[in-house]
Amino acid sequence: MQINDIAFCTTEWSTVAPVEHPGERGVAIWRTRQFGPIRVRMVDYSPGYLADHWCSKGHILLCLEGELHTELADGRQFVLKPGTSYQVADGAEPHRSSTEFGARLFIVD
Repeated sequence: MQINDIAFCTTEWSTVAPVEHPGERGVAIWRTRQFGPIRVRMVDYSPGYLADHWCSKGHILLCLEGELHTELADGRQFVLKPGTSYQVADGAEPHRSSTEFGARLFIVD
């Protein structure tokens, strides 16, 4: 990946407008910044959240708080705790997320 045409800037995430995305259960609150083709998000998942779809988008995802469960379409499962990340390419392995108690993530895609 090459990052081009982005001047140095900082983001105070608490000032970025939240957008609610309902899941099959619970909600995800996204705070999103777009830098050309690169989307950067701070995402808060409510307790009991379950994604309403299998995602095939590539991400670099870092768990900041809570615990995130990620299931791959092939049945493998992973648990992310604070300080743990996952990386997946576009179209590589469909995945979906859930959390029992809530989680906060930093995501680049």
